[in-house]
Amino acid sequence: MSAHDASPAVPAQRHLSMDEVRGLFPGAAAQTYLDVSVCGLMPRPVREAVDRHLDARVSGRVDKKGLHATVEQARALLASLIGGLPDEVAITKNVSEALNLFAASLPWQQGDNVVLCPDLEHPNNVYLWYNLRTLRGIEVRTVPAEDGRVPVERIVDAIDARTRLVTVPHISFSPGFITDVASLTRDAHSRGARVLVDAAQSIGAICTDVRALGVDALAVATQKCLLSVYGFGFLWIRQELADSLVPGHVARYGIDLGADAHETALGDGPLHYQPGARRFDLGNYNYLGAVAAEASLRLIHAIGMHRIEPRIRGLAARLASGLLDLGLPVAGGAPGPHLAHIVAVGTSGGGRHDTADDPAMTALHEFLTVHDVRLSVRRGVLRFSTALYNNERDIDRVIGLARRWLAR
Repeated sequence: MSAHDASPAVPAQRHLSMDEVRGLFPGAAAQTYLDVSVCGLMPRPVREAVDRHLDARVSGRVDKKGLHATVEQARALLASLIGGLPDEVAITKNVSEALNLFAASLPWQQGDNVVLCPDLEHPNNVYLWYNLRTLRGIEVRTVPAEDGRVPVERIVDAIDARTRLVTVPHISFSPGFITDVASLTRDAHSRGARVLVDAAQSIGAICTDVRALGVDALAVATQKCLLSVYGFGFLWIRQELADSLVPGHVARYGIDLGADAHETALGDGPLHYQPGARRFDLGNYNYLGAVAAEASLRLIHAIGMHRIEPRIRGLAARLASGLLDLGLPVAGGAPGPHLAHIVAVGTSGGGRHDTADDPAMTALHEFLTVHDVRLSVRRGVLRFSTALYNNERDIDRVIGLARRWLAR
């Protein structure tokens, strides 16, 4: 354990009711916002932290050492949230960068393969593998989805002695089902393959423990369920694995020159990388993103994932059941273990990124949007996604509007 590994203390706060939590989000009162899977609402404490940072920039009172400390607090808070250590977390600008940084550092040999399910991946966890096929001569093995689910058994069956990596979404961006990552990881490791997880839709929505899942690496950004801004994210890599990797890209913050070395210092001799995933830090950091992420992560810790997950999954189940009772085609059917915070309505794959081929789904989307319901369309389905600022009134309002639309 390094000197960096101390987790930050989260100040004790008065226990907030969920109504009080909702009151921290002005956007929740202005509309029925069910679109955290695109971008979460920003709470007042995050806006206030950003304002303080911008005021300091405007006035010329920037304290760069203080900003570095904020980066370290954000790193440690994220590590604590997912059961990791700060040295296992690199600072990135988004999920795509994190996935690429990890992929480029693996010791690929021509003929190695990666296994994935492109039907359920965001394109940014697809293109990089085809690019590595061009650069490194790897094989990209694709497995089709099964009823909107990541087919864990079929993915495992596709692994052979040349499989270096398996990659899956923890929660797919559409239709939004939970992947049985722990089972997949056990079987992949028994066959000698690593597991990389896109956690864009899961961190901050469901309790996530990287040790329990057994994954090797995980990527997340802060604009969705972490309730912060675009342009800031994290790459978690298991310590032992991270220490064995040579980064494909390096910068000063990824090089270990000792704790007292200045940020512009140059070392002599061979490169010594920072411990663990820190070697992937490129810097300068997005300090505004760090300020926002630190504030949002403190709020999430203060509320507690043990309260957040059942709250938002309960709301999603209420919505799915209500829409099913109206006869609408809810993906996955009745609520079950597959359902997290995303409820999809329609036929998955029946459309483009933000359109539906089904005229009825298009009409329902337009009707809800006109009535100030914020949702999205992804791969042909209407996608509703709940967050900690939603409540039962939001859900019942959407069900009531859907009933009105059906009666027209």
